[in-house]
Amino acid sequence: MKRRIALIAIALFPAIALCDPAKEAEKPAAPAAAKASKVRLKTSQGDIVIELNAEKAPVTVANFLSYVNKKHYDGTVFHRVINGFMIQGGGFAVEGKSLIEKQSGKGIQNEGQNGLSNDRGTIAMARTNDPNSATAQFFINVKDNAMLNYPSNGGYAVFGKVVEGMDVVDKIKAVETGTTTLTMRHPATGEKIEAPSTDVPKENVVIKTASAE
Repeated sequence: MKRRIALIAIALFPAIALCDPAKEAEKPAAPAAAKASKVRLKTSQGDIVIELNAEKAPVTVANFLSYVNKKHYDGTVFHRVINGFMIQGGGFAVEGKSLIEKQSGKGIQNEGQNGLSNDRGTIAMARTNDPNSATAQFFINVKDNAMLNYPSNGGYAVFGKVVEGMDVVDKIKAVETGTTTLTMRHPATGEKIEAPSTDVPKENVVIKTASAE
């Protein structure tokens, strides 16, 4: 099973997104429908407000808003946290004492060449080595991560930035992490498969709601 990769040097930084499988790329039906300019993430650590850049990343913003509007992110967690790199979420929800990967749609067209850089405070899409495999999972850079910019493996598509709550992001990046078994889904069948994962917060950091503003 593939793990989402978001770096050049895997030996230095493990995969950015765990095992949300690479999927066939497809453009959202109507990128122009991305009318909201901001999204508020109400988390267990406080609120984070993201300003979206539909001009530079229309496909990615439309995709992100589609998951926001169907409440996909509500109840998900930041399941991968690496202080000095990024915090990642949008893929796993709490069920009992387990973190279970949610079903997501097909991969979208990568907009990593849009000229936006993976600077501190920006939000970008997590994916596998396939540039067109991003679905629902995203990450927020907690430092400037130039190694994620185009042309590195097609670039990692930035589609917005934190305009409120960077102090919350900094609280999340500092939480204690460890190795935990996550329940992921088989790329072809959707069957649940358990696998160990590193850099998982020991106490769940939950996205209570995600709402467009």
